[in-house]
Amino acid sequence: MIDQPGHQDTPDAAPADATAHHSDATDATDTADTADTADARAFRELLRGLRVWDVELPAFDLATAPDDPLPLFRQWLREAAEAGVPEPHTMTLATADADGDPSVRTLMLHDADERGWHFASHRGSRKGRELAVRPRAALGFYWAAVGRQVRVRGSVTVAGPEESAADLHHRSTGALAAALVGRQSEVLGSTAELARASEAAWERARREPEAPVPSWTLYVLRAEAVEFFQGDAQRRHVRLNYRYEGDGWLKELLWP
Repeated sequence: MIDQPGHQDTPDAAPADATAHHSDATDATDTADTADTADARAFRELLRGLRVWDVELPAFDLATAPDDPLPLFRQWLREAAEAGVPEPHTMTLATADADGDPSVRTLMLHDADERGWHFASHRGSRKGRELAVRPRAALGFYWAAVGRQVRVRGSVTVAGPEESAADLHHRSTGALAAALVGRQSEVLGSTAELARASEAAWERARREPEAPVPSWTLYVLRAEAVEFFQGDAQRRHVRLNYRYEGDGWLKELLWP
C-alpha cells in the first residue's frame, strides 16, 4: 500500500498593507546599513587624517645615554613636563591573571628610584589580584609633544604596610578620600551609592588626614628591560633598549 500525500494548505497571500510594511522595514534596514557604512567610512577617514608628530622633535644623542636607564628616564620625564605634556607621570600598567589573560589601565607613577618604578592600588582591585597570582607587569609612558615613549618590564614586589601607608598619606586629600571609598573594581549598584560613599570618605579624609586604609598597597616594579623610543618625522625612529644581565645593564639598538 502506498501512502498518498495528504492535503497541503497553501499560505494565504499577504495583504497589501503587510507588503507595504515589509517594504518600509526593508528600506529602513537599507538606510541603517548605509548610515553604518558611512559612519565607518568617516571614522576611518578621521583616523587616517590625524597628524602624527607634526612638530619639530628633539634629537636623541646616543653618545650621551647613561649606562643605567634610571637617569635617562628621569631626564625624559622632566623634559616632557617642560615641553608642556599634561600629566607626564601617567602611565599604562599591563598585568595578567592566572590564565594569562591581560588587562591594562592608566594610573600614576609614584616614584622611580634604584629599587624600581613605584605605583599603588588596593590589594583587592583587579590589578592587585592579578599581581598576587602573577607578580610581573609592564609599564608604558607616551609623551606625544616630544615624540617619545618608554617601555618598562619586570617583576613586581609589594612594599610593607608602613611604606604603603606613607605613600598614601603623602598624597592629596582627594587621593585619601578615594582610597577610603575602597571597593575598587567591584560592581557598583548606582552612582547615588558612589556619591554617598564619596561624601562620607571626603569628610573623614578632612577630619583624619592620617586615616588608615589597610588595603592600600605600594608596588615596586624592578625593571629587567627598559626601552627608550624617540620618534622621527622620517620614520627613522631611534630605539635604545636596556636589558639587565648578570650584574649590570646591556644597551642595544633595535630596528624601528
